[in-house]
Amino acid sequence: MIFFSTVFLPMFLAAVDQTILATATPSIVSDLGHLSLSSWIAIGYLLATAASVPIYGWLGDRYGRRNVLVFALFIFCIGSVIGAMSQTMSHMIIGRVVQGLGGGGLMSLSQALIAELIPPRERAKYQGYFASMFACASVGGPVIGGLVVSNYSWHWLFWANIPLALIAVWRLMGLTPKPILEHRNKPIDWTGLIVFPILCTLFLYWTSVAGQNFPWISFTSSYFLIPIIVLSILFYRNQQRHPTPFLPNHLLKNRAIYIPITTSMLFAACMFALVFFLPIYLQLGLKTNPTTSGLLLLPLTIGQIFGALCSGRIMAKTGIPKWIPVFGMSLSTCGFIALGTLPPEPKLVGLLGLLCGIGFGTVMPTTQLVIQSVGGKANLGSVTALASLSRNLGAAIGTALFGALIYTLLPGFDHNTSIEVLRNGPQEPIIAAFQTSFYIAAVIAALAAINAARAPIVELSH
Repeated sequence: MIFFSTVFLPMFLAAVDQTILATATPSIVSDLGHLSLSSWIAIGYLLATAASVPIYGWLGDRYGRRNVLVFALFIFCIGSVIGAMSQTMSHMIIGRVVQGLGGGGLMSLSQALIAELIPPRERAKYQGYFASMFACASVGGPVIGGLVVSNYSWHWLFWANIPLALIAVWRLMGLTPKPILEHRNKPIDWTGLIVFPILCTLFLYWTSVAGQNFPWISFTSSYFLIPIIVLSILFYRNQQRHPTPFLPNHLLKNRAIYIPITTSMLFAACMFALVFFLPIYLQLGLKTNPTTSGLLLLPLTIGQIFGALCSGRIMAKTGIPKWIPVFGMSLSTCGFIALGTLPPEPKLVGLLGLLCGIGFGTVMPTTQLVIQSVGGKANLGSVTALASLSRNLGAAIGTALFGALIYTLLPGFDHNTSIEVLRNGPQEPIIAAFQTSFYIAAVIAALAAINAARAPIVELSH
């Protein structure tokens, strides 16, 4: 538990900073102006996090995960100071990007450090704890932000990171992980190191804004799509030719790694689409108020925590995680089918969210543990970063896909339609659009369960 409390803090900072400014954004905009740029407070952090995750995994494998984690905390603190001292919205966005560049290492390196120091069978229960913490931090972030803004100022949301990060550094320096020198003297793949983060950033940004700021099929979209295709070809050819490529080919070809990573991507597409669009469904389709729609998300979070904790206990006892995500995503499939079929009642929707959440909670700890065990200590940073990246890609693709699908199914909807028109319009077309989307989500969840069943059995060692 001493070790758990040491790596808990960096992970908590990374998770809570994804959402803590959600309720503080109106106050920030009233002080700094530029409402049109306010979405970049969140987008800038998430894009920087996604782009930096694989770099931190690569650095951790070469130079020691504890040392690189301390460096990531230092970058995170610099971003927090820039954010706290911002006088314009541009400075705020720069601060959030710098924060994200540090935050990309906090989550993945903390998980890799756990894998480095704790045997797989013991690690199972920790993965359950951390998945629960991630769910609590994601939901608790807006609550903390609202309390701080109501009683003090949004600046303190940034200043509070500094002492917490310093405590984390102090605790981390007390750890003595064994040095892993296997990769240190191998040639560096500079092409992959530069191209892959740029490729991820372009792809995630395109999937986030296409369909909203511009049509998916348009000249503007092609400005992103052409560089993405060119960089993908360049990266693929470099992967085949370099003796020590940025992403380890021998691991990506391993069924025990690429199948769980694919499962993780499909799970993230379903989960983040539900988290993002369920409140919209409740407010526009079922005419609930914002407070009620927020409260009806709690069962989803409680389900995730319960699923993660049970998964950790089962893995610690049996040592075989294969069938846990199969069962979990089957539950989520049933939940989505029920959301698309049963009468649309707010309380029933919340209850079905609990069912989906239990299924979602089984995936993150099991897939993470399997790929870390198979990848070995020398590649912990890389495989953990791959898991984080697959979740980010799944979240971006899922949210964009479901957004495009729902708004396409809404009759008479275009980019000029205001939310008031939908709120005051008839419920039936909105409910029908969302229920059709829930059936599509059920198909993706079922594919995740089928894919998880294809994975080879991996037995966790002591």
